[in-house]
Amino acid sequence: MRAHVTVSGNVQGVFFRSQIRSHAEKHHVNGWVRNLPDGRVEAVFEGEQEDVTALVQYCRTGPPAARVESADVTWHPYLDEYGKFEIEY
Repeated sequence: MRAHVTVSGNVQGVFFRSQIRSHAEKHHVNGWVRNLPDGRVEAVFEGEQEDVTALVQYCRTGPPAARVESADVTWHPYLDEYGKFEIEY
């Protein structure tokens, strides 16, 4: 399964990307996460359905310092495009 997620709110400067990476590694999910210029965080997750769903659910709350207003998700078929999970800069 593959999910493309865009998270809005107070989600930059609160360790959101590093926590996403940590959760992705724990769940064996590949893909990437990055900050967007407009203050949102964007991510792509690929892996088993249960694991990708866990990452999407985490995006809806984020780390303790975050204030998530919304997490928009688009689901796609698994493409096996990534060999690991990375933070893009």
